[in-house]
Amino acid sequence: MNMVELAKEIFDIEISELEKVKAKITDTIVEAANMILNSRGKVVITGIGKSGIIGKKIAATLASTGTYAVFMNAAEGVHGDLGMISPDDIVIAISNSGNSDEVISIIPSVRKIGAKLIAMTGNENSRLGVAADVVLNIGVEREACPMNLAPTSSTTATLVMGDALGVLLIKARDFKPENFALYHPGGSLGRRLLMKVKDVMHMSVPMVSKEDDMDTVILTMTNKRLGAVCVVDNNKMIGLITEGDIRRALKKKQEFFNLHAKDIMTEKFISVQENMMALEAMELMENRDSQISVLPVLNNDKLVGLVRIHDLLNVVGK
Repeated sequence: MNMVELAKEIFDIEISELEKVKAKITDTIVEAANMILNSRGKVVITGIGKSGIIGKKIAATLASTGTYAVFMNAAEGVHGDLGMISPDDIVIAISNSGNSDEVISIIPSVRKIGAKLIAMTGNENSRLGVAADVVLNIGVEREACPMNLAPTSSTTATLVMGDALGVLLIKARDFKPENFALYHPGGSLGRRLLMKVKDVMHMSVPMVSKEDDMDTVILTMTNKRLGAVCVVDNNKMIGLITEGDIRRALKKKQEFFNLHAKDIMTEKFISVQENMMALEAMELMENRDSQISVLPVLNNDKLVGLVRIHDLLNVVGK
C-alpha cells in the first residue's frame, strides 16, 4: 500500500464531500447569521463526541470575532448546564445524524427556556432538524474512513460550515483587525495587531547638521549603530543618510572627505508616524522594489525616533 497516495485520496474524498455540502447552501445560512446578529443574547453551541469537539472550535472562532459565544457539552446540559441558556440566546446544536440522544434530550428544555434553535445536521428530517428554527445542512455521502464509520468528512463539513457562518458575521459586523486584536492580546498574533511604531522605535536619534563633514557623519552613525543618521537644520529634519548613501559616496574616493552631509543626504526621504501600526510600517519597508532598512519616525513634523526593519521583524514577525 502506498501510504502517500492513500493520504492524498483522503484529501480528495473530503474535498469532494465539501463540494457537495457547498452545493446545498441556501439562504438558511443568511437567516442563521441574521438571527445571531439580531439577538440580544449569546450563542450557545452544543454537541457530543466529535461533533462537540468541532463545536468548541466554532464557539472559539465566534467568540474571537465579536460574537458572544460559549460551548456547552450536550451531556452536561441535561445535568444542569442548561442553566447557562437564557431566553435571548441562540442554541446551535450539532449532530450529523440529527438523532443523538444527548442532543435530542435538551431540545424540550431549550424550547421551554425560549431560546432559538439552529441545527447543524446531515439529516433535515431528523428529530433535531424538524425541531429547529433554521437548519444548516452538513450532510455528506461518504466518510473518508475506509469503513465509512469514523467521523471524518462529516466533521470537516461541520467545521467549514461553522467557518462560513463565522465569516458572514465578521463581514456583517465590519469586524476590523483592531477589533480582532482586542481579543488576541497575547503571543505573536497580539503583537502583530497591537504594536505601534512608537513601541519599537529607537528614541536616541543620531543627528548631524547639513554642514557636518564625512568624519562626523560616519562617527555618529557608528556610535549609534542604527544604520542611518538624520540631518537636522533649525530643529527640523531635512534629510536622511543611510549606510547605502555612504557606500555610494565612497565611489568618489578622492573627494569623499571633502563632502558634507548635505551633499549625500536623501532629501525626499520616507518617514512614518509614531502611531502607525508596526505591521503597516514593516509592509511599507518591505513592499518596494528596493527594501528600506531604516525609517525616521515623526510625531506630526517632529523627529522622535528611528525604526529598523530588524526591530519590526523581531516584534511583528512574518
